[in-house]
Amino acid sequence: MKYSMKRQFVFIFVMLITGTILLCLLANSTLLEKYYINNKKNALIKAYRSINEASNAGDITSEFYDIELQKIRDKYNINVLVLDSDSRMIKATMVDQEFAIKHLLNNIFYGVNKEDVLLEADGYMIQIVMDVRMQTEYIEMWGMLDNGYFFILRSALEGIQESVAISNRFMAYVGCIAILVSILMVIGLSNRITRPIMELAGISERMKHLDFNAKYEGNDRTEISILGNNINEMSEALQTTISELKTANNELLKDIERKDQVDVMRKEFLSNVSHELKTPIALIQGYAEGLREGINDDEESREFYCDVIIDEAAKMNTMVKKLLTLNQLEFGNEVVNMERFNLVALIRNYIASSDILLKERNISVRMEDYGEIYVWGDEFKVEEVFMNYFTNAIHYAQEEKIIDVKLSQVGQQMKISVFNTGSPIPEESIEHIWEKFYKVDKARTREYGGSGIGLSIVKAIMESMNQQYGVINYENGVEFWFTLDLT
Repeated sequence: MKYSMKRQFVFIFVMLITGTILLCLLANSTLLEKYYINNKKNALIKAYRSINEASNAGDITSEFYDIELQKIRDKYNINVLVLDSDSRMIKATMVDQEFAIKHLLNNIFYGVNKEDVLLEADGYMIQIVMDVRMQTEYIEMWGMLDNGYFFILRSALEGIQESVAISNRFMAYVGCIAILVSILMVIGLSNRITRPIMELAGISERMKHLDFNAKYEGNDRTEISILGNNINEMSEALQTTISELKTANNELLKDIERKDQVDVMRKEFLSNVSHELKTPIALIQGYAEGLREGINDDEESREFYCDVIIDEAAKMNTMVKKLLTLNQLEFGNEVVNMERFNLVALIRNYIASSDILLKERNISVRMEDYGEIYVWGDEFKVEEVFMNYFTNAIHYAQEEKIIDVKLSQVGQQMKISVFNTGSPIPEESIEHIWEKFYKVDKARTREYGGSGIGLSIVKAIMESMNQQYGVINYENGVEFWFTLDLT
């Protein structure tokens, strides 16, 4: 991603750390020496006060105070020289004492360069001097004690520049390591922050394509988790709303088409009902009159007549129920409830319920191991469409007696097909098979009790959901198919 938060996190943190280290290096280079000199100046003042108090108390010449001077030298790296008013040496910790005496007297009688003076107070002066012989820079304090003694305190500054350079190099090494460690830590931290954000982005992307199965699974208590839970609730609300919209949209489309078809369907329905019921009613009437008039007196014949009447009545009952269902679909009296459901589960459950009939007819069903496939439609009506296709396949399966059930994605739709081995449908009958009461093989249809209404119900259901359906002939069988929306 061009504007990745992860990259921004890493860049900002690395810049902050690098900036902090560079600022420390700059401060170290420009201020450390001044800070060091200021500390040395304060150390000189403390040593001066100690020596001045000892001289006022008369202890400066004692052996005990020699130990105190040694402590000052070891702790602050300060050398001391004290002269009395006659320029005789009272105390000294310097190696080259003669040069120090000469330098002190020269300062007293001839003065010093004011540009080198750091601090001038009553009784003493602090300055930075260069020892020409040793080519070494010193900070020194000189002046007069309260009892009239002259003194000079000196501390070398030769190591400060080298100390600054060493400190800067060390800080640079540590800084580089700190930057590398920080980069690794920031990458880990940014991964922890951006991973749930990317998960939420993936969920929103799937929601954009109306896939509401993805849910945020985070269980922490951060703001991101709250956002994820809100997205989960929004996903459920959107799924419900879309389901309601699809249902309403289907109803609207049906209302538009229904107005021009109502009269035609009513006339066609009455005509077909009267035509199809004529035969079973005539059979029932004929056999009933035969029973009443006692055409055959034997028990077996009477049972045969009764069985015919019961069978024809049952067929009429089934036909009337299917006609009522078809009538409700065509007239739009039955609401199509659009919802999202697992198509594979529906098909497998129906095939399992037909297992006894399949075994009786020695029919094999083949279907690949599909995963969960969710589609939009009226689940109960889709099951009725599949039932009609599958029942026809069972009744017409011949030769190898194989039924193939296939699911294939075509764009944003899922195509469901049911193929059975056997004789293909005659070409002149294909365009009529969706008509009510049309039968390709009337004898065979009547044999298993078919009414010729099943495919008309399929047509009505698929048109009520604004979906496609059809049939394809093959040399070794027939395939019926229909489509459903994936999103």
